[in-house]
Amino acid sequence: MNIIISNSSDSPIYEQITSQIKTLVMSGQLKESDPLPSMRTLAKELRISVITTKRAYEELERDGFITTIVGKGSFVRAADTRLVREEKLKQIEDLLSRAVAIAQQSAIQREELEEIIDLIYQEG
Repeated sequence: MNIIISNSSDSPIYEQITSQIKTLVMSGQLKESDPLPSMRTLAKELRISVITTKRAYEELERDGFITTIVGKGSFVRAADTRLVREEKLKQIEDLLSRAVAIAQQSAIQREELEEIIDLIYQEG
């Protein structure tokens, strides 16, 4: 598993880990029952605290992306389509919020922004 930590990011390290693992699960690169590295192994690979990896794994478990079995490790859970959809909608909302902020700063009207979205949607 290739997780990249950026020290220049505004996001805390545990959020960077959870975000990247969620992306791997949602894209199908990590599949149901795939094992994740142990918290200690991941911490060692990333050169971070075990507490940070523990927090990331706890958040992933709480959000329904992984399950942890004591003595066996952490594994990818079966994808809940509603959960995946909610996560994708959250990502889209974040991106669109940034786009709207840039448009407002640039005096670009809503209609123009909607046209751009329509064009991009048609291309995709």
